[in-house]
Amino acid sequence: MTFLWEFLRSPLTVGAVAPSGRSLAKVAAAPVPTGPGDPVVVELGPGTGAFTAVIQRRLAGRGRHIAVELNDRFAARLALAHPGVDVARADARDLRAVLAERGLPGADVVVSGLPWAAFSPHDQRDVLHAVTSVLHADGVFTTFAYVHARWTTPARRLSRSLHTRFDEVVVGRTVWGNLPPALVYHCRRPVPAPVPAPAA
Repeated sequence: MTFLWEFLRSPLTVGAVAPSGRSLAKVAAAPVPTGPGDPVVVELGPGTGAFTAVIQRRLAGRGRHIAVELNDRFAARLALAHPGVDVARADARDLRAVLAERGLPGADVVVSGLPWAAFSPHDQRDVLHAVTSVLHADGVFTTFAYVHARWTTPARRLSRSLHTRFDEVVVGRTVWGNLPPALVYHCRRPVPAPVPAPAA
């Protein structure tokens, strides 16, 4: 009900009437390493924490887990439910600043639950730029799209942008257990943004 209420209050920032299911969360969080090491994992748009819980289980107390959430109510609820998560009340476009404030040079994994279909072309571009600017060269970015909306203009724009900004984009099998069914993009090896030519 919290998710539905926040959607009704701000449909363009929440983007869905219900949180993602556990089956989708497992696929989206699969790149989070379970072995030794202390990875930096960033979660964008965690909402009520469907992906958060899975990421926390995979990390098992290792590394850093920073959740970037714009919605005040979601951020407060997430901080209470997951005290081991560093919840940043911020816009995903400010991801570089969020990590810099924490003394972190970059991220190993970025998992997104953002409502891309509700974003303007400008917002999509800025968020993807923020992601690729902080992701390590061998890092992984995952995000998802609903199957029924895959051929809409925003979804096609997102797919084109991902293929432009990453050397490898793998589309996983449809997660039929999610409502609605969804598919996950696994993106690796971010491509540096071109440097603007100097003014004549």
